[in-house]
Amino acid sequence: MSFGQGGSQWSPGGSHNPWDSQWSSSSNQTPDWASLAEQSEIRNRRRRLLLIVGGALATVGIGVAVAVAVVNTDNGSTAANGPNDLPATADIPSASAKTDPSFAPTSAPPPLNPKDFISSSGKDKAPISPDILFPGSQLTTPANDVYRKGPTASTTDCASAVQGTLDKLLTGNDCTRFMRVTYHRDDIAVTIGVALFDTEAKATKVKTGWDKESTIVSLSGEGVPVFCRTTVCRTTANSYGRYAYFTLTGFTDGKDVTEKDKEAFAAGDDLGRSTFGQIRRRGETQAAAAANGQ
Repeated sequence: MSFGQGGSQWSPGGSHNPWDSQWSSSSNQTPDWASLAEQSEIRNRRRRLLLIVGGALATVGIGVAVAVAVVNTDNGSTAANGPNDLPATADIPSASAKTDPSFAPTSAPPPLNPKDFISSSGKDKAPISPDILFPGSQLTTPANDVYRKGPTASTTDCASAVQGTLDKLLTGNDCTRFMRVTYHRDDIAVTIGVALFDTEAKATKVKTGWDKESTIVSLSGEGVPVFCRTTVCRTTANSYGRYAYFTLTGFTDGKDVTEKDKEAFAAGDDLGRSTFGQIRRRGETQAAAAANGQ
């Protein structure tokens, strides 16, 4: 390539020296500095372009090499810090293949009915006595009326604890036990009688067959005078489960009970409700024990 104007020139001796031909004293031409600078700039731009392109190609090559290495690693042996048990793609169920877990329908067992445990002698196995059924030395009502506990009695000869036709009604339905307890407050005394049967049906027959002319024998003693032996008294009868229970309410001073004696009626009702509550709690206690596996 010639850096001067005109064609190539050769010096004597056969060697090519362009600088000698351009800068010889016989030539009065001035170098074209602009052209030389432009050509130098062109060469520099080409060089920079080659460097940029080469660098880009080298970067792409490195990226491809890394990607190939990653792919080869995934397809080859498992990395030391990677998961070891990933299933192959064909082993992973697709979204359409997934199903929700299914379970057999279940239901909680029904709660135990406390009355079932006091409706037959086969299930009513808890100990019982007048002091168990009527604990403590007194009874306090929700209205804060206090009745002191008097004498108690228990017998398997049910007929001996009653009068009138009630004895035949008890024995005819196979009464197994008869318990009595007396509570008193001021001049009012109430004897409670509880008869036990093997089944609820027999206790119900006694309640429905009872007549008001038949009643229990009052229980006196321990500070309670004899009452309701020759006077008019109020009597009630009811049943719950295999228990039939009765109340006999009268005055300890020998007076007859009339319909105007509201306190006597209230006392009999208080003790009747308390007896029902005690029998019901007996069933609840046994049901709770059975539910806890006891």
